[in-house]
Amino acid sequence: MIKVVRGNPTPEELAAALAVVRARAAAAEGAGPVGPPPPPGWSDPARIARRETRRPGPRAWARTYWPG
Repeated sequence: MIKVVRGNPTPEELAAALAVVRARAAAAEGAGPVGPPPPPGWSDPARIARRETRRPGPRAWARTYWPG
């Protein structure tokens, strides 16, 4: 429903405004989801977690402290 809030439009002006609203509604209906495209696979943080990581050994904390 369209409601004229101010002014007194002619029938031609009202028909033109209605045509624009209908055209935009039809374009939005067939456009699909609006928003940013999904990120490519190479930038996906979950890509890192897909492979199994090695578990640290029992003395890993000591080896991280000493250089070499």
